[in-house]
Amino acid sequence: MSSKETNDDDIKDNNDAMEEADPDLTGRIISGSSKVPVRLSEDSSLNLSKMYQNWFLDYASYVILERAVPHISDGLKPVQRRILHAMKRMDDGRFNKVANIIGTTMQYHPHGDASIGDALVQLGQKDLLVDTQGNWGNILTGDGAAAPRYIEARLSKFALEVLFNPKTTEWKPSYDGRNKEPVTLPAKFPLLLAQGAEGIAVGLSSKILPHNFNELCDAAIAYLQEKTFKLYPDFQTGGYIDVEKYNDGERGGSVKVRATIQKLDNKTLVIKDIPYGRTTASVVDSILKANEKGKIKIRKVDDITAQNVEIQVQLAPGVSSDKTIDALYAFTDCEISISPNCCVIDEDKPHFLTVSDVLRVSVDNTRHYLRRELEIEKGEKQEALLFASLEKIFIEERIYKDREFENAPSMDKAVAHVDKRLEPFKASFIREIHRDDILRLMEIKMARILKFNSDKSNEVIARLAEEIGEIDHNLNNLTDYTIAWYLMLKERYGKNYPRRTEIRSFENIEAVKVAEANEKLYVNREEGFIGTGMKKDEFVCNCSDIDDIIVFFKDGKYKV
Repeated sequence: MSSKETNDDDIKDNNDAMEEADPDLTGRIISGSSKVPVRLSEDSSLNLSKMYQNWFLDYASYVILERAVPHISDGLKPVQRRILHAMKRMDDGRFNKVANIIGTTMQYHPHGDASIGDALVQLGQKDLLVDTQGNWGNILTGDGAAAPRYIEARLSKFALEVLFNPKTTEWKPSYDGRNKEPVTLPAKFPLLLAQGAEGIAVGLSSKILPHNFNELCDAAIAYLQEKTFKLYPDFQTGGYIDVEKYNDGERGGSVKVRATIQKLDNKTLVIKDIPYGRTTASVVDSILKANEKGKIKIRKVDDITAQNVEIQVQLAPGVSSDKTIDALYAFTDCEISISPNCCVIDEDKPHFLTVSDVLRVSVDNTRHYLRRELEIEKGEKQEALLFASLEKIFIEERIYKDREFENAPSMDKAVAHVDKRLEPFKASFIREIHRDDILRLMEIKMARILKFNSDKSNEVIARLAEEIGEIDHNLNNLTDYTIAWYLMLKERYGKNYPRRTEIRSFENIEAVKVAEANEKLYVNREEGFIGTGMKKDEFVCNCSDIDDIIVFFKDGKYKV
């Protein structure tokens, strides 16, 4: 063998080794024989940094779209939607064990039972879509619900009325392909604004405050009537709210929420309502911490909350109750600021909107669903009217007694004969007569034919025609029909949801003016020191630890 042939074989073997090389985790290719690293291009799918980028984007998109942020159409997160869908499948009017509901929901939700249980408890505590039975915890005290095997739930009448209609629902396969679940529920009410929502995703968050049921109905009607409207939050926990900077719920805005504080007597204050998102335990804890820091002076705090909030604050001797109320707002959780951030999913993307925008979208969707329901109902009524008319003709014209029909050699011949006999009447029908219509006529039993009453048949036909006419009227006046829908909801359910949070304009409380002067200020003029720990030096005055001290010098200069 020549040396040239040997070199050619070696080159071929090396090339084969390079082709069979595998990439390592850094995105480099290590050849099989020469171990020479070959760096992949930035666009290669095997590049590690490219993998991390794709994986992170997939994870972020999943958390945003499938976990944390509600959908604008029905106002629900996926886990909430799956819970309600499972409860509808189980619904028979009676209560079901929450553990059973969780198990059914797991057919649609690809995560653990704990997340489903927590989401269901939150839905039940909002007292809108779910009727509850048993110990479901307390949003006022922060007490948790009992174990799922001990508590029960069912869909509320309101939920059954506004949330479900399989004929107008778009469906998709569940995560394992064994079942179907709704893409969104055909909600005919702004649930997102009624319940509120909160979620933290990757790179963004959503915080939509709850609003009053009746005010949402009024705003929807105003929008349909092309009038202006304003929406402000309303909380189950009551209290006072300052909406001056609400900014229609858009990010960048804020609201101030205060507890309701009353004077029981000159030495006792009573907190009756607490701010949204706080519990009596957290409020009491903030009061005790403020007392320890000397911001307020109290003797003790008693939390005797039961069905309603009641926290009694016993004041120290000689302390002003009015000044203490201001101090409670300034230094404790009796006043908090909440920053809304109306972020929703629409067309598989997050959008930042105002609550007015969300209401408009919801009302437009409601009008669409109501129109679809009317169109579907009209189609069903028309089919019923058509068959009632065909039945009347088939029996009164005694088509079933025709010799050609009775002696027809085949089904096709019999169908053809009936079709021929119906020919004079076809002009009055709403659509063409098909073979299936005639086959359905031929399935009428003799007992029904013998009991046929022409007058009753005419009444049925007249009633169906009248109902179709009413549906046509509603379709032609869809805006009025939608307004009537919201009026009906308000009349039927509005009495259960009075406004609990009173809208007020808060006066700004200056912390310096209401803080207790719990420190003593001293000065050493010779050495130029001033402070609260120099007890052997010259006493200046009582002060608080948030006071500013101004020192004036002989030459007219000063320092703060």
